[in-house]
Amino acid sequence: MGAVERMSGSDPDFMQSLARGLHVLEAFSELGPGQSIASLSAHTGLPRGVIVRCLHTLAELGYVGRRDRQFHVLPAVLRLADAYLSDRSLSALAQPILEGLRDEVEESCSLAVLEGAEILYVARASRSRIMSIGLHVGSRLPAWCTSMGRVLLAAKAEDEREALLPEDPFPRLTSHTVPDRTALEDVLEDIRRDGYAIVDQELEIGLRSIAVPVKDDSGAVVAALNVGTNALGRSLDDLRLLILPALARASVALGRQIVSAR
Repeated sequence: MGAVERMSGSDPDFMQSLARGLHVLEAFSELGPGQSIASLSAHTGLPRGVIVRCLHTLAELGYVGRRDRQFHVLPAVLRLADAYLSDRSLSALAQPILEGLRDEVEESCSLAVLEGAEILYVARASRSRIMSIGLHVGSRLPAWCTSMGRVLLAAKAEDEREALLPEDPFPRLTSHTVPDRTALEDVLEDIRRDGYAIVDQELEIGLRSIAVPVKDDSGAVVAALNVGTNALGRSLDDLRLLILPALARASVALGRQIVSAR
């Protein structure tokens, strides 16, 4: 049974055909352009016949194009993001603040929200590429091993976090990676106490990052804001003493923008 079928369950209001079409569309963001029916079927777990019907519908609506036997997403999909990327969206409110923070600390800055067990980048101001993978709006990373993800996980109740963490032992991404749930819970407790998270080369060797929560007027954590640095250029003391104050000010400024935009 595929993910879409599991989600539908016995919910009479769940539109499985719509979910399947969106699932196929989302696959392109993970696989990239130039996908075949076979590759989309293997990635989504949907039968080839379903993939064919989804692609036909998406093509008729102008969201997907075809070149020989390869399918690719067309610019029309940007219409789907219009509502979220409006002038009053979180992304739009954050962008000038991120750019100001980037210029102040001379490092790349990002804003992310929690989506399932992953963080989703919703705004970014880059200075230089410090990871082997390029990060951009729409990028996703596992929440448990990122500074922004840990800030967001720390704000969750224990029972909510349980479903968002991998099974023990955790994947060993680098020699610095937190090994299991017990160790991570200790880290999250420190984050709740200190109000910020630092990840030191746990996700990728050479990468350090520091993140703080972004809160609304009720005190609820709605997003996380971070600064990523090269470990050779910034010490942990630099992150705490030089970066954290600027990061905290940016978080407060964004929280105020969110409240005033409502």
